[in-house]
Amino acid sequence: MSAKPEAIPDAAQHVHTATVSVRWGDLDAAGHVNNSRFFTYFEEARVDWLGATLDGPLFTESGPVLANATCDFKQPLTHPATLVIDVYATPPGNSSLKTVYDAKLERSGDRVATGTAVLVWVSVETGKSVAVPELGLR
Repeated sequence: MSAKPEAIPDAAQHVHTATVSVRWGDLDAAGHVNNSRFFTYFEEARVDWLGATLDGPLFTESGPVLANATCDFKQPLTHPATLVIDVYATPPGNSSLKTVYDAKLERSGDRVATGTAVLVWVSVETGKSVAVPELGLR
C-alpha cells in the first residue's frame, strides 16, 4: 500500500481495497470517463467494504445514506483501465462517519482521483439517524 495522499485525514485508517474495471459505457463524448462515474466507483468500493465488514445485509434494520460526496480529479481516465481504490474511514461519530477514497491505475499506480463521502446511518422503520454499527474502527 502506498502512502496516503494529503487529502486523507490523519485519523482515517485504511479499511479496504477494491478493484474496479472501467467500462466502455463510462466514457463521455471526449473519450474520457465521465466525472459522475467516479462517484459510482467509490460507491462500489464502499459497498464492497461494508459487505465484507458487517455481519448481515444492509437495510434490514438500518443502513447508510449519503449525506455528502466530493471528488478531486487528478488526471483524465480512459478505457480500458482497471482502478485500485483504497478506502479509508475516520472513527464514527454518533450516527455518521467519513470515508475517503484514493483511486489509482492498477498498472502504473498513478493517482486519478481522490474523494470523500459522509455516511449517516438511518433506521429503515423511522428514517431517523441511529448509531453507526461496529465497523472495527479505532
